[in-house]
Amino acid sequence: MATMGDVARLAGVSVSTVSHVLNETRKVNATTRERVESAIAETGYRRNVVARSLAAGRTHTIGLSISALTNPYFGSLVHAIEERLSAAGLVMFLGDSHDDPAAERRVVDSLLDRQVDGIIVAPSADAERKTIPTIQANGTPFVLIDRGVEIPCDQVAPENVESAARLTEHLLDLGHRRIAVVRGLAGITSSTERVDGFFRAMADRGLAIDPRHVLDGHSRVDDAEHAVREVLSAPDRPTAIVSLNNSMTIGTVKAARALGLDIPSDVALVSYDDFEWSDLFEPRLTAAGQDVGTMGRAAVDMLLERIDGYDGPARRVQVPTSFHHRNSCGC
Repeated sequence: MATMGDVARLAGVSVSTVSHVLNETRKVNATTRERVESAIAETGYRRNVVARSLAAGRTHTIGLSISALTNPYFGSLVHAIEERLSAAGLVMFLGDSHDDPAAERRVVDSLLDRQVDGIIVAPSADAERKTIPTIQANGTPFVLIDRGVEIPCDQVAPENVESAARLTEHLLDLGHRRIAVVRGLAGITSSTERVDGFFRAMADRGLAIDPRHVLDGHSRVDDAEHAVREVLSAPDRPTAIVSLNNSMTIGTVKAARALGLDIPSDVALVSYDDFEWSDLFEPRLTAAGQDVGTMGRAAVDMLLERIDGYDGPARRVQVPTSFHHRNSCGC
């Protein structure tokens, strides 16, 4: 492997001149710069950025532990985070936790081993007990995104309760009373908050909730499809469904189609999570859309403030959703 000394000898300059060209720490005349750059290309020399960064106390890298990268929502969130980090001159290391506490712990341990300057985590159900204490013990700045925890730390998440309540209220305003809800992965705050919004809206209208209409979709397509097929096959099937994430919405639509039911004529549907293509297919989805761009940028900005020395109290940001009124609700 070529060294800076090899570059200097080939270019006929001092090692310090090569350093000035590489780091732009001093003006070097154009002829000399061209010789140095030509020597760098000829020798194949590459700077040891890691060694330099560690010597300076920074690696200029950020870790991201997030789940379900095949989910379009999380893919968009990753894009928003990476875009903000890139603008700040930082590189992102990405690990998929698969919403599994053990996998999440391995991802976080790997990021800490790489001495990242900070970590953004979409926490699993057990993160409060295992993953977060590990990061805190290491002293690495971190921010939670999408899901929250009860312990004080920086967190950025969408507004869940009011958004789910509004979707449910819309169906109630249309006259529906037998409404099913497809809830997400247990132990995740976003799942809990969204189903709480559904329960609140029903209670505010004085309506009892049929336990058979509270469906466990586990935030997955197949589980939601199975649960919805079962409830829609019953003689007193619900007339409307509130699906609380986009994967479960896909499962819900698949279940209705498999049974030959039309949305919204046979069963109305509203969804928490908007798709980029929500108004391009039939039925066009009435949905609560999350502002992933704002969430991603806010998480990065909060993390960079911590890295730069901010030691104020923990902050929690809730990003409002937007209501997209289309025709899957039957309007």
